[in-house]
Amino acid sequence: MTYSGVHGLGAVRQLWQLLEPVHAVVYFAPEAYEEAGALGYATDDRWPMYFAFRAAPLGPAEANLVNALFFSFSPRMVEHYLARTWHTAPPARVLEARAVAADRSLQALLGERTASTDLAEAARLARRAAEAAHTAGRPLAAANSALSWPAAPHAVLWHAATILREHRGDGHLTALQAHHLDPVESLVLHSGAGAAPAASFESRQWSADEWTEARDRLAARGLLAEDGTATAAGLTLRTAVEKLTDELASAPWSALTRQETSRLTELLLPPVLDIVGAGILPAQSTLGIGMKYGYED
Repeated sequence: MTYSGVHGLGAVRQLWQLLEPVHAVVYFAPEAYEEAGALGYATDDRWPMYFAFRAAPLGPAEANLVNALFFSFSPRMVEHYLARTWHTAPPARVLEARAVAADRSLQALLGERTASTDLAEAARLARRAAEAAHTAGRPLAAANSALSWPAAPHAVLWHAATILREHRGDGHLTALQAHHLDPVESLVLHSGAGAAPAASFESRQWSADEWTEARDRLAARGLLAEDGTATAAGLTLRTAVEKLTDELASAPWSALTRQETSRLTELLLPPVLDIVGAGILPAQSTLGIGMKYGYED
């Protein structure tokens, strides 16, 4: 596939890197834990909140659907957390709590910035891109796009970031499958390529045997060396996955001019630095956000 949009893939990737922390506050901020706890979810770790907040736009989805759409988690883990998710609170109440969590979290993190003209401008630009996202074949993006838009600019920015990141995530699963990587293989190769240590992926609860078997399958394809690091072929394949992901994520940004995407990048940097500087997000992301890939724009 050749990218033919109005923006280079580097710009598409940079906007993801800037919008991802905005979306992620709802899984890590103290205010999010408080809202989840008020619904009755355990808050000793983030997973009860994560599965409830992220799956709620789908309605009372069962584990098999959530497992398919979230992809990289062990089915046992999904079944464990989904077993009580909608018994604890129905999706409509979870969505209300999620919206409050996003609102409160960003107000706490950004302070007076939430009332600034710059944030309002960023929200308007991000919303235009999110509203231009075609959701055919992208179930998580479609489910979030169907929700009503909030009024406050910081909440609009969060909702836009959520639609765009789920649109990208849906496309990422397509890219992984196009390159014949199953869920655990995708994590093993991602780790082998240097995204994060293997231990960082243990939270997705694949067994040691499942991880070893995936390593063996990838090694048989010439994608991993004996020590578990990606070979040249493995790095090439991982780069191809990321390039296809960026290509599939590019269409919404065609709603903005190059000048507008540059402006959005400029506007997002200060609030994102506030979020990252607060220290609530993991120091090492398993998404590979900071990685450099070898394709040309």
